[in-house]
Amino acid sequence: MRDILNDLDAGRAEARDPVKAAQEAMRAPLPRRFYKTAEIAPDADGFAVHLDGRPAKTPGRTIIALATAPAAQIVADEFAAQGETLDPATMPAFRLVNTAIDGVAADPQAVVEDVIRFFGTDLLCYRADAPETLVEAQRARWDGPLDWAERQAGARFVLAEGVMHVAQPRETLAALGALVRQIDDPVALAALHSMTTLTGSAILAFGAFRGEWSAAEAWEAAHVDEDFNIAQWGEDAEAKAMRARRWHEMEAAGRMVGALSG
Repeated sequence: MRDILNDLDAGRAEARDPVKAAQEAMRAPLPRRFYKTAEIAPDADGFAVHLDGRPAKTPGRTIIALATAPAAQIVADEFAAQGETLDPATMPAFRLVNTAIDGVAADPQAVVEDVIRFFGTDLLCYRADAPETLVEAQRARWDGPLDWAERQAGARFVLAEGVMHVAQPRETLAALGALVRQIDDPVALAALHSMTTLTGSAILAFGAFRGEWSAAEAWEAAHVDEDFNIAQWGEDAEAKAMRARRWHEMEAAGRMVGALSG
């Protein structure tokens, strides 16, 4: 299922991450824009995206309809913003919705289980033992979200120094898994999964999903280690560009969650 989730722009079940998908899309010839207007209209399933008055469809030929008007408008705005060609790299919400409708809706349990696996290996549980400045930076950005997650679960996480795997208590994973299973909108679930894989932390993603902190705050917390290394050694252009592309995906997922819950 993670392969399906990562195949955001072509509707195929190939194992590609969002960054590689965007890079491949940019290398391929882009299709010409075939419509003049992009709008939303009421639909039996909520609000559909219409191109020149006709409902837009996913690669699987399903009408693109979302539960709320603001969520549908995000996708319509991406279509409206296109120039003479359609560039999937500039349409992260559209690609996310395609994934949700054609992939997640058919097997939401697999996506839920993947998020739970991330709780079991969450970034926030693996701490540095040195230098002290990094230890303090992790503590400052990670302890609050970790405490929040433990309150939601009614159970503790086990912390470790370094990268050696530590098993998390079953009751912790079961409690958080029960909360994730309550998400019944495939687009919302796909957005949570996207934020989880992009940050490496189901805790940060789920907190952003619940509105405890913003997607930007989750993103910054997920990059404490990377930012520390950049401060020490600098940042190369390729890494900077990749991080910007991944943030584009994160920001779109965060906006979609807000639009679906608003």
